[in-house]
Order: sequence, then structure tokens, then C-alpha cells
Amino acid sequence: MTNTTKKTTHSLNDLIGVTRDGREFYEEAAQKVQDPDLKALFTRLAGVKAAIVNELGGAVQAAGGTPEDSGTMAGGMRQMYAKLRAGLGDKEYSYVAELEESEDRLLEAFRETAADNDTPAAARDIVTRLLPEVQACHDVMRDRKLAMKRAA
Repeated sequence: MTNTTKKTTHSLNDLIGVTRDGREFYEEAAQKVQDPDLKALFTRLAGVKAAIVNELGGAVQAAGGTPEDSGTMAGGMRQMYAKLRAGLGDKEYSYVAELEESEDRLLEAFRETAADNDTPAAARDIVTRLLPEVQACHDVMRDRKLAMKRAA
């Protein structure tokens, strides 16, 4: 495996882990909230995250690597914190707020990878192509959080 292939695989696998965190978090949140609109939103965004993971995984395989098959420790800790927070207060708002934070983390990771001059062109191309979709998911959760905060 060449250094470029290793760097491509590493860069994309980092994003797979963070995106997988988001998918798992959305799936869990969809099971925990009662509001049907939030359930539908969380389920839809989990599907978007799954599609991104699949696309990134395909790029890792095409580069000759093995796609990451788990999330990150930080993502798992954030989910545990969200469960605790939801148990102590407004469950729906708590999940939205924590998922919005998760979207912030994912968006930052994608932006950093796209802007990193050490990221190989093949990895940067796929990240740049997926970035608008990541941004759109972020914006949906940000807007939902702000709307819920104003309504409170």
C-alpha cells in the first residue's frame, strides 16, 4: 500500500467513524422520542448518514483499504451524555441539541479534511462532493434546535 493510499484510507476512515457515530445516534434518538415529526426527521437523517458511510466505504475499498466498521469513542460518550441529559429534562430538545452538536463535529471534520493540503486528491474529491449534503443535515438540525429554543 502506497503512502497516498494509506493517507486516503486513513482520512476517509476517520470520516466514516464520525459519520457512523451520527447514524447510530440518530437511530437511537428516533427510538427514544415521542414526537412523530422528530422520529421521521431522525430516521431520515440516519439514512443520509448510512448513505455517506457507504459511499466513503466504497472509496476506501477502491483505494485498496478496509473501511472502518465502528464509530468513535467520543461519539459513544456523546450518546451516553445525551441519554443522561434527556432523562433529566426535555427529551426531545435534549436529543435535538446533542444531535446538532454531533452535526457540528461532522461538518468540522469534513471541512478540515477538504482543506487539508495533505489529503490526497481522490479523498478530497469525494469529501468535497459530500460536503453540501453534510452541510444540509447540519443546517436542518441547527434550524430545528433554534426553533425549539424560541418556542420554549
